Amino acid sequence: MINLSDRLLAMEESATIAMSRKSRELKAEGKDVISLSLGEPDFNTPDFIKAAAVEGMEQNYTKYTPVPGYDDLLQAICDKFKRDNGLSFEKNQIVVSTGAKQSIANVIMALINPGDEVVIPAPYWVSYVEIVKVAGGVPVIVSADIDADFKITGKQLEEHITSKTKLMMFSTPCNPTGSVYSKEELKDIADTLAKYPNIAAISDEIYEHINFVGKHESLAQFENVKDQVITINGVSKAWAMTGWRIGYIAAPVHIAAACTKVQGQFTSGTNSIAQRAAIAALKADVAVLDDMKAAFKGRRKLVLEALTAMPGVKVNEPEGAFYFFPDISSFFGKSYGNYTINTASDLSLYLLEEALVALVTGEAFGDPNCIRISYATSEEVLTEAMNRIANALEKLA
Repeated sequence: MINLSDRLLAMEESATIAMSRKSRELKAEGKDVISLSLGEPDFNTPDFIKAAAVEGMEQNYTKYTPVPGYDDLLQAICDKFKRDNGLSFEKNQIVVSTGAKQSIANVIMALINPGDEVVIPAPYWVSYVEIVKVAGGVPVIVSADIDADFKITGKQLEEHITSKTKLMMFSTPCNPTGSVYSKEELKDIADTLAKYPNIAAISDEIYEHINFVGKHESLAQFENVKDQVITINGVSKAWAMTGWRIGYIAAPVHIAAACTKVQGQFTSGTNSIAQRAAIAALKADVAVLDDMKAAFKGRRKLVLEALTAMPGVKVNEPEGAFYFFPDISSFFGKSYGNYTINTASDLSLYLLEEALVALVTGEAFGDPNCIRISYATSEEVLTEAMNRIANALEKLA
């Protein structure tokens, strides 16, 4: 047998993808599984965006594209940042990639040397730690619990900075918690980072338009850190374009150029037709998203009420994205039948097999006391899922 690389063997499989696979396997056996494991809106891509893709094909946008993206897409992204975030970027500061995940990977590969430390607030998105490890970096985890709405402070950040720190990375609105950093909270982070001008920051804002607290705030708005911040965004979540695979960065010029260099050797330019569709999304009035946001808000209320009513489940009210991240540690040590719950992973597997509801263990996101629930599905399905979860939890003693 040919041996696999050490970097591959050290990499964990994505827990969200793994749970999705397990739920599909059970469905294939004829079982009625409800999957609340993936971060994917259940809405369809708007028709005007699909029409832009068709137009792109008719206009023969079918050749290799410039590595950082079509010029008019780069301009549309600059315009979006100015309109929605009050941020000024030039086209040479933008790089379009095959999803925000590749955007993050490009930045990590461009910045991190073996042994460099990357500060990551937990809970975090599952791929952050694994991408850092592949680059030879050392993840340094800063934990925040449910009582702090899963958000860290500038003081906590500074306590984890060392001479080896090269980068910090976080998301707002956050996957997996739905937490949203306020302007004041971001300023606290910015004021800490400003003391260390050689440390960069990745601000992952892919859920920007799915927030229930008003205006989205970007870390890059603060003058004292704007040359340290790499902003990640894309069209996947708000515009229901997960399969189109379009993400992008806005960064200092030299970092954008470095990411273009990395991408040029791995994938080159992103899908041409998806880029034409993304232009239509980025130019659209975000008011188009109001109905979707209202639907998510209604679902959030439904799930919050259901979880609050479950004895032993500790839950906060998420301010964005479409996730709950309840603390279920009170069930550790309890049993039912052949099941004994000692970890969040045990509980996730129990709920999959006993309740036929697929969730994701919080261990994958850096918090072993929690599970992640996606509410990106209909209220009817969510009601059934919450009833199943409640019934299964009641059996544990």
